[in-house]
Amino acid sequence: MTPLAALIAQGESQTLELKKSTAEKERACRTLCGFANGLGGSVIFGVTPAGKLVGQTVTDRTLEELAQEFQGFEPPLPAQTQRLQLPGGLEALVVRVDSAPQAPVSFRGVPYERVLNTTRVMLRTTYQRLLIESMHTTNRWEMQAAEGYGIDTLDTSELVVTIEEAIRRGRMEDPGTREPMALLRGLGLLVKNDQISRAAVALFCKDEPTAPEFPQFSLRVARFKGTTRDEFLDNRQYAGNAFALMRRAERFLIDWMPVAGKIVPGQMARIDTPALPVEAVREALANAFIHRDYASASGAVAVALYDDRLEVISPGELHFGLTPDMLFQPHESKPWNPWIAKAFHRRGIIETWGRGTLKIANLMQAAGLPVPTLQERTQSVVMTFELPSLKARLKSSEKSSEKSSEKILLLLRQEPSMSAKALAEKLSLSPRAIEKQIDHLKKDGKLARIGPAKGGHWKVTP
Repeated sequence: MTPLAALIAQGESQTLELKKSTAEKERACRTLCGFANGLGGSVIFGVTPAGKLVGQTVTDRTLEELAQEFQGFEPPLPAQTQRLQLPGGLEALVVRVDSAPQAPVSFRGVPYERVLNTTRVMLRTTYQRLLIESMHTTNRWEMQAAEGYGIDTLDTSELVVTIEEAIRRGRMEDPGTREPMALLRGLGLLVKNDQISRAAVALFCKDEPTAPEFPQFSLRVARFKGTTRDEFLDNRQYAGNAFALMRRAERFLIDWMPVAGKIVPGQMARIDTPALPVEAVREALANAFIHRDYASASGAVAVALYDDRLEVISPGELHFGLTPDMLFQPHESKPWNPWIAKAFHRRGIIETWGRGTLKIANLMQAAGLPVPTLQERTQSVVMTFELPSLKARLKSSEKSSEKSSEKILLLLRQEPSMSAKALAEKLSLSPRAIEKQIDHLKKDGKLARIGPAKGGHWKVTP
């Protein structure tokens, strides 16, 4: 099958449309406009909508008329046109456009969008979103000056902790000072002649109500009875900076998250296992604070715990063409608030950009639990973790522990000098979890340390 035949065989889709001839060039340009406002795509002239390759006669006049039609795009839209020879002197034309860097694009004054395999006039909400995204690099919320805010409004101890954590983790050099304005300057959080940015306020404002200026610096947490929102067992609301609010959310989940406990045979010890991997939940919380829409004054990050699930809710929507499915596949990192994301990375709360959802999926699978779902609801993005039953939690904990132990032994057979940190990175587990597994393996006589901590190696017992 030729590349053209293979492309046609896919059928019309979000990125492909078939046209019988260039007589339909105006409608084709509307579709190209929709492609440019989305993921990009191709229009093939000389193919019926049913997928039959019929070709057409292509002359210089044909190409001139097509080029003239392209003048209707605003801003100008680069299009790549390819002529493909067919039997009988006929040709097919493939016209391709990429996703526009300056969306929204309009054709003859009207913006279009592609939805599945159809082209339609762009919805007003989509148009407004694309306008905001087009200004993201130079005019986003976090990089505006926080009018009326000075150093006295910030929690400088939180700022110093961030710097010292970044230094300890090797994510920045010691600036040689702990003077607050110098630290903010070093973090790139000052704008317009050393004014404090909104990002700096979101990250370091004092842990107290900030209304009316920034009511969105808030967190809502709730434990519901059953599986609906009909009855509360606990309901709280907090205001403050992103780091403080994340600690509040973690504390709430420590108080309310179901825990499975078991007695270890032969030991005077009880092992408690949270219903969900702590690191996976922490990553979800961090993502909620990093990617939320801070421009929405009415929104708040929310944590809702039910009998059967945990929901982590972030105000806003997905941007840059990303979909929930794409986030659980390798994807380019495009944080909506990159200044805030960078501070979370330096603080050590997130490890790398663009891998948060992948890390969550890996941690859940390693624990023998289903990957959480991601949904776009009205002006919010919701990650939902399914809570396993008590019996399932105990069983999955045992299986996960066994699987992790087997993987550790396998890796150490291959590389006896591998460190606990390297094992943790390989297996997407915390260093603490690796240390616990190693302790159990040593007690079971399956693993022994030969030589000192530095310079020694591991011996795996057959």
